[in-house]
Amino acid sequence: MTFIILIFSQEQTCIILKRAGTSLNRYRDYNTYLREIFVERVQKITLDAGLGCPNRDGTISRNGCIYCDARGSGTGAMIHCGTSITDQITGARTYLAKRFKAKKFIAYFQSFSNTYAPIPKLQALYDQALLQEDMVGLSVATRPDCVDRDVLSLIASYKDKYLVWIEYGLQSAHDNTLRLINRGHDVACFERSVLLTHEYGINICVHVILGLPEETRQMMLDTARFLARLPVQGVKIHMLYVVKGSRLAELYSRGEVHCLERDEYVELVADFLELLPSDMVIQRLTGDPVKSELIAPSWASEKTKNLNMIRETLDRRNTCQGRLGGLSKHT
Repeated sequence: MTFIILIFSQEQTCIILKRAGTSLNRYRDYNTYLREIFVERVQKITLDAGLGCPNRDGTISRNGCIYCDARGSGTGAMIHCGTSITDQITGARTYLAKRFKAKKFIAYFQSFSNTYAPIPKLQALYDQALLQEDMVGLSVATRPDCVDRDVLSLIASYKDKYLVWIEYGLQSAHDNTLRLINRGHDVACFERSVLLTHEYGINICVHVILGLPEETRQMMLDTARFLARLPVQGVKIHMLYVVKGSRLAELYSRGEVHCLERDEYVELVADFLELLPSDMVIQRLTGDPVKSELIAPSWASEKTKNLNMIRETLDRRNTCQGRLGGLSKHT
């Protein structure tokens, strides 16, 4: 692998990666990061543990976030219909090995809030996943108001043998926006959880949505600046999209919410990347809605085209992740 360094000013430096026979990689993508560690293709296996969410069961609210449909970020159906974690992994591993020639896998607990259960139950779920063949990592998606020292101690206990990440939904660094989308927590709660998680040495990935209601371009870029000063190792960037059965769909039908145009989103992602530290791992640059459930924008379902446009925009600008953000201030 070749490293190409672009120097824009005394404090603005980009480190661009280039593999033999490939184009410049102007951001630190997740697959490259995994290859740096494991020297081969590694695939995430998405798991449904059947857990809930305090923003849907009445603990905080019964409405959930406005962009979630009745299923939220997952149904729990896999567990509830008798498909165990082991069976989910077995089926997915066969498919991923055939499609991507992958031989190593990461257990990704994605659906709902995967720390929202008693410690013994969580440990049993994580253990069951990691005991399966060829598992090299654990990634746990959750809310920042669903962790404490006991939960983080459990997750950190897997670090000696596995690559471990925790994923926090933030979406925006603005409390007004979080209230508007009914997140059920504020920015201060998120920041406390990030700092506490950092104490345990767990890698942190943050989910962000661009194009949320009433947010300006400056507000969205302020979210990038906010993340850049925290001990965050990764980010997933999504566009706001509207799915059937969500409260957002009702607002959209009344003309109260509008989605970004594709060109707007592409330019915003490029701006966002410039402000992030160059060593932050970019796990996603676009959402991936189910086409049959998508209301708007229609272009959100064109993942490959969207990614290509983002790369082309970075090339056209001759810019990259970290141009304005430098390196992470945290190790």
